[in-house]
Amino acid sequence: MSGRVWLYGFVALTAAYLVLPIMAVVPAAFSAQSFIKLPPDAWSLRWWTAFAADASWRRTLVTSLQVAGLTTVVAALAGTAAALGIDRCGPRLKLLFGALFLGPVVTPVIVIAVALYAMARAAGLVGTLTALVLAHTMLALPYVVLNVGVSLGGLDRRLLLAAAGLGAGPWRIFRTVTLPLIAPGVIGGAVFAFVTSFDEVVLSIFLSGPTVKTLPVRIWEEIRVEYTPLVAVAATIMLTLALLAALVSRLMTKRAAT
Repeated sequence: MSGRVWLYGFVALTAAYLVLPIMAVVPAAFSAQSFIKLPPDAWSLRWWTAFAADASWRRTLVTSLQVAGLTTVVAALAGTAAALGIDRCGPRLKLLFGALFLGPVVTPVIVIAVALYAMARAAGLVGTLTALVLAHTMLALPYVVLNVGVSLGGLDRRLLLAAAGLGAGPWRIFRTVTLPLIAPGVIGGAVFAFVTSFDEVVLSIFLSGPTVKTLPVRIWEEIRVEYTPLVAVAATIMLTLALLAALVSRLMTKRAAT
């Protein structure tokens, strides 16, 4: 019994160590003062009103949501197709393609950013929504491939053979058997893609422009000049959306599994 108490205590301390520094930004967003202080001396919605009234902050939030949404769709479709293709390869090819798709994860983001900036500049795409979506998709794609690949690894192939034996074609087998069974992996990968895109700052700094700028880039620009509770408001919005995405993923995964 005492061992279990110590184990639970250690887990709680570890969770607090990971979560509390992140959650500290939330009370700062409700401060009535013009500077960051924890805990605030007085509470107010002053900075939330300022955020809502500032067109530049609203525009960057909308841009981030657009980029993250498009990235999620592209990464989910391409990643699922790639995972299905890799699943049909032999062991050596699986290992090779798996390593290739993990490249953006293990490569320093700054290296990818410099390379993509050079390519986007040559193509005249710097400062466009297209450049941001393509760059974010590159970072998000491995998470979709990994999640869908895990689901495919647990797929009972006899169900596919049974469907084929009953006369179903390849597309019908995929739509009625394969896709419902791998749906938790697709959903999980899509959520990872959304969060990865919405939080990405390094690539966005290189590829953003005066009219196309994401929320993390706007936060980075702001803290270079002054660290005010307005930045805490933007960070709280990002944190809330990430938590909502995780919650939606959990609910949809449970529903798909049921």
